[in-house]
Amino acid sequence: MTNDKSYYFCGIGGSGMLPLAMIVRESGATVSGSDRALDQGRLAAKFKWLKAKGVGLFAQDGSGLISGDQILIASAAIEDSVPDVAKAKALGCARMTRAELLAQQFNASPRSIAIGGTSGKSTVTGMIGWILTEADFDPTIMNGAVMKNFVADDAPFASSRVGDGGIMVSEVDESDGSIALFNPEIAVLNNVSLDHKSLEELRQLFGDFASKAQYCVWNRDDAETAALVSGLDLENAISFGFSEGAELRAVNIEEAPLSSSFILEAEGAEFLVELQVPGRHNIANALAAIAASIAVGVPMTIAIAAIANFTGLARRFDVVGTANEISVIDDFGHNPDKISATLQTMKAFPGRIIAFFQPHGFGPIHKMGAELAQVFVDLLDGDDRVILCDPVYFGGTVDRSIGSESIVDAVNAAGGTAKHIADRADCGAHMIDIAQPGDRIVIMGARDDTLSLFASDILAKLAAKQ
Repeated sequence: MTNDKSYYFCGIGGSGMLPLAMIVRESGATVSGSDRALDQGRLAAKFKWLKAKGVGLFAQDGSGLISGDQILIASAAIEDSVPDVAKAKALGCARMTRAELLAQQFNASPRSIAIGGTSGKSTVTGMIGWILTEADFDPTIMNGAVMKNFVADDAPFASSRVGDGGIMVSEVDESDGSIALFNPEIAVLNNVSLDHKSLEELRQLFGDFASKAQYCVWNRDDAETAALVSGLDLENAISFGFSEGAELRAVNIEEAPLSSSFILEAEGAEFLVELQVPGRHNIANALAAIAASIAVGVPMTIAIAAIANFTGLARRFDVVGTANEISVIDDFGHNPDKISATLQTMKAFPGRIIAFFQPHGFGPIHKMGAELAQVFVDLLDGDDRVILCDPVYFGGTVDRSIGSESIVDAVNAAGGTAKHIADRADCGAHMIDIAQPGDRIVIMGARDDTLSLFASDILAKLAAKQ
C-alpha cells in the first residue's frame, strides 16, 4: 500500500471496514466510501465523525466512483449488481476485500501479532494493544470493536489506533477463510469451535495459522486447540489456561459482577492480576494477552500493571446502565461460545435474566441454530426469559426459510421459556412490560450497530416507566 492511492470502501461504517479505513487514511492515502446505513439515515453520529475526519461519503449508488484509479474495497460476498460494484467494474477499478487490504498492511509490518479463534478475538486484541501502548511499544491496532481505553473526544469510534512502533496487532477472521492471508510473528489461538465453518475446515485453517508463526500462544483448556497443537511441530509456543500444565495458569480466582482477579502462576513465580472486566472467559483472554505481550518483549510486571487498567470493549458485556433496579447489558454474543460465556457470567450472580437475541443472519441459523437453542436451555432456568426477533437482514439473496422461530421452538420444547416477536421494537416493548426490579436485560447480536441504540432506548424507557 502506498500513500498516493485512493481507496473506496463499500460499507465503510462496518465494524471491520471503519477501523481499516482509518488506518489506511493515517498512512496518507485518500479514503472515501459508501454505506447502506448512511443511505437509510442510521448511525448519523458515526458518519458525521467520518466526514469530519476528511473521509468522503457518498450514497451507495456508484456516484462516489469516478476514476479507474480508485481501488474498491468490498466484501467478497457483495453481489455484482450492487451499484458501487457495477460502477467499479465499468471503470476498471481494482478490487480488494477488506481482509486482503488488511493482510497487505499487516504482513508489511516489521513485527506483528495476530489473534485468531472462534471467540474472544476482539477482547484479546484490545488487551494486547493496551498493554503494548502502556509499555511504550506504540502499536498500530486493528480491532472489530471500539476499545474503551482509546476513546476520546476526537476518537469516539476507537476501533483502531495508528502508532509508529513498527508493530501491528490485529484480530484475524476464520469465518471467510481470510486468516490464511496473514503471516504473523506471533499467533494467538484462543479456541476452536463451531461458528461459520465446519470443524474440519477450522482445524485446517487454525493449524496452518499456528504453524507459520514464529511463536504460538495457545489455550490449553480448549480441547480442540490442544488436540490441534499436539499434532503440530511448533518450535516456539506457550500455553495458557486454568488447568495443570498451562505455562501461564490462573488459580485462586475471585469473581465479582463487574470485575475479577486471580493469581497468575508463571515462570516459577506468582503474580496478582486484577481485571476491570468480569467472567472466567475474560480471565482466559487476559492470560492470552499477557502471554503474547511477554512473547513480544514486554516484562511480566508491566503487562500485569497495564491490564489492570483495561476497561473493556463496547458491546462486550457492556453495562449500559440501571433504572428502577433493572440493569441493561449490551453484548456481541452471537455464536454458542460467546452467548454461553455471557450467560455464564450473568448466572454467577442472582437475578432473573431476560435474554434478547437478534440472529446475525439466516445462514447462521441454518449452521448452528440447534446449538444456539441448547445454550439457552442449558444455562437459563424457569424464571429466565428468552426473546428473539427476526434475523438481521439488509438485503441480498439468502435462504430465509428457517428463521428465529426455529430456535424459540427448540428452547420451548426442551422446557425453556422463549418467545418469538418478529419486530425488534415490539420485543423492546415486551421486555419493558415484563421487567421487574432485580432483573437483568441482555441485548445480544452482531453485524448491526443499531443494537447499542436499541439497548440505550430500553434503558431510557425503563427509567421513564412508573
